[in-house]
Amino acid sequence: MKKVDVVLGLQWGDEGKGKVVDVLTPSYQVIARFQGGPNAGHSLHFEGKKYVLHTIPSGIFRDGSVNIIGGGVVIDPVILSEEIAKLEADGVDVAGKLLIAKKAHLILPTHRIIDAASEASKGKTKIGSTLKGIGPTYMDKTGRNGLRVGDILSPSFEERYRRLKEKHLEMLGQYDFPFDIDDYEKEWMKGIENLKRFRIIEGEHVVNALSNEGKAILAEGAQGSMLDIDFGTYPYVTSSNTLCAGVCTGLGVAPSRIGDVYGIFKAYCTRVGSGPFPTELFDEDGEKMRRIGMEFGATTGRPRRCGWLDMVALKYSVMMNGVTSLIMMKADVLNDFDKLKVAVAYRVNGQETTEFPYETNEEIVPVYKEFDGWKCDINGMRSYEEFPAELKAYIEFIERETGVPVKIVSVGPDREETIIR
Repeated sequence: MKKVDVVLGLQWGDEGKGKVVDVLTPSYQVIARFQGGPNAGHSLHFEGKKYVLHTIPSGIFRDGSVNIIGGGVVIDPVILSEEIAKLEADGVDVAGKLLIAKKAHLILPTHRIIDAASEASKGKTKIGSTLKGIGPTYMDKTGRNGLRVGDILSPSFEERYRRLKEKHLEMLGQYDFPFDIDDYEKEWMKGIENLKRFRIIEGEHVVNALSNEGKAILAEGAQGSMLDIDFGTYPYVTSSNTLCAGVCTGLGVAPSRIGDVYGIFKAYCTRVGSGPFPTELFDEDGEKMRRIGMEFGATTGRPRRCGWLDMVALKYSVMMNGVTSLIMMKADVLNDFDKLKVAVAYRVNGQETTEFPYETNEEIVPVYKEFDGWKCDINGMRSYEEFPAELKAYIEFIERETGVPVKIVSVGPDREETIIR
């Protein structure tokens, strides 16, 4: 039996998981997405091209790889079909490499409308949904009304679809929200037919069988740990379990099968949408991070909020996920800063704490430790030895605080710009 290794984000998403999975995949035969939906935007840069994957695992470009969309994922057949078409146009053999779990839930056209209507009605209390219908799909899943990929093979599928759609239209009656789903619904039905070209599998049986055969499996997380439905900054969270625990429920593997856990974090912090962000910067430093780091959503294009590295949140994520190796992204974005700061504690109601608190809406004042910047271009560096002393000090501080080694440091967006220690 081979253990299932996990790669996931430790912050609020957008940590650079796509690139890391692409760098790690040569060591794995199987890459599996275990949660989330097309709100994910995993960007991969290689051979002069940029790809953004929303639902398909990031191993799809590797020859001979098996890529699984697990049962914990929610799928929009329109978005998935567009993604498949782009890859196939570039000569990627998607049908030969992609497996889809029967237990993955389907995002209906009406789920998208409910998402938009609900978010519009919230006014100032918006949670910053990507409006892809993901929340309403997970609500139907837990409400036991959902449609799953396996259902598309049933002769009564159209009837079941119609019943759920009617239920949704009734719900939409409570909102003053104009909509028309006809065109999207036609595309959706085409997308459903398209899915039938692929191998639709009993996901949990296949993953466990592959593990028993000794195949190296990498579970690829989407979003970030601080957006976990149970342990994130609720209610400003996503609708799925983004933590390592989500691998067990999303793929159907036992906790004892989890192997290495690679936790990815940026050398600073970003967040998209609403919600608490203790180290957020509203000054020139924050603007500079956004500009140099090109901090705009891969899926939505929204500008990301930027701030200093938050050690309180990072240590919390490391603890919750059982991280065994850290991967630091975007160190190069901080090349030009004279001084860097890291939040090492919070002051909440006058009390200092290093524990991530339950209530994150009240005034959290970060307690900072200051570091000297490295003030040089690290993009061309290809070994840890070449790193300036200031960058090494920054990395070694993170290792001491978390008790976990930083095994990979990314110094640029390309596959080659990756230092493995």
